[in-house]
Amino acid sequence: MELNNSMKIILDDILKGKKSVALGGHVRPDGDCVGSCMGLYHYLREQYPDIGTDVYLEEVPEAYSIIKGTDEVKTQTDGSAVYDLFICLDCGDAQRLGFSSPLFENAKETLCIDHHISNDAFADYNYIVPDASSTSELVYNMVDRDKISLASAEALYMGIVHDTGVFQYSCTSPETMEIAAELMRKGINGSEIIDKTYYEKSYIQNQILGRALLESMLIMDKKCIVSVIRQKSMKFFQAQPSDLEGIVSQLRQTKGVEVAIFLHEISPQQFKVSLRSKGKVDVSEIAQYYGGGGHVRAAGVTMEGSSHDVINNITARIALQLKHEEEQDDEQ
Repeated sequence: MELNNSMKIILDDILKGKKSVALGGHVRPDGDCVGSCMGLYHYLREQYPDIGTDVYLEEVPEAYSIIKGTDEVKTQTDGSAVYDLFICLDCGDAQRLGFSSPLFENAKETLCIDHHISNDAFADYNYIVPDASSTSELVYNMVDRDKISLASAEALYMGIVHDTGVFQYSCTSPETMEIAAELMRKGINGSEIIDKTYYEKSYIQNQILGRALLESMLIMDKKCIVSVIRQKSMKFFQAQPSDLEGIVSQLRQTKGVEVAIFLHEISPQQFKVSLRSKGKVDVSEIAQYYGGGGHVRAAGVTMEGSSHDVINNITARIALQLKHEEEQDDEQ
């Protein structure tokens, strides 16, 4: 069921009679995933105290510990619990929930709040707005903004900051900026949230970024840049997957590049592929073709084979889109 009318009224309706609610986000949670989950968590705990609310996420990156309540996140479950409602946030499909997916399947009702264009509305209730800057922005639109606490505002602000690249990506609308302003009026320290969760990097993160940049290659007549981080490098730098966040966005900033491709080896012959585009290429279409998903300018997929095979398959789809773009330009 798609939700199109007043989200505040619908949230009240969905929660009516509920005694237990679980919140969950996608594997390897990023800033928007954590921000939207924690923002809604605080709101539900404060405004619906009679409802038992839990959050299930994989280990939250240390940088996000600035957000109140992240130490209350549950990182494991035996999957036997049955919640009245499971709300999945920033998650394009149920499998992306990872370890909490059994809780989603067992729940009496489910709600999905998301902004991925590849989301096929897999829950009982679905609030999906691909044009939104972030899932955190959608959570803000669902709740009574006058009742948003400082803790909830900090979480939602962080989520918006991360998925807009500190308000520089094209998904940043005038409404996004207005929402950010309203959250700032709650008394949050916006500059600290940006510095601590977005820009500040650990020594290990800087080292692994340096390796990725040093070994990057320009391909396809310098229209694409690609970099690969293998397991041996992860072990050498003692890095975690969360330490790789932001690398593909840094690659994307290379002058003249249309698409950035970043491969992270998660097991022999298996890679997590992150894609970023400057606009001419719809990387969500490419990711979906190989079983992944995401947004027009930011998407991801897990692929098997050698790194050369993965890169060749990805670039073949990019070439098709660029050729189509050139043909359209010639017709005009």
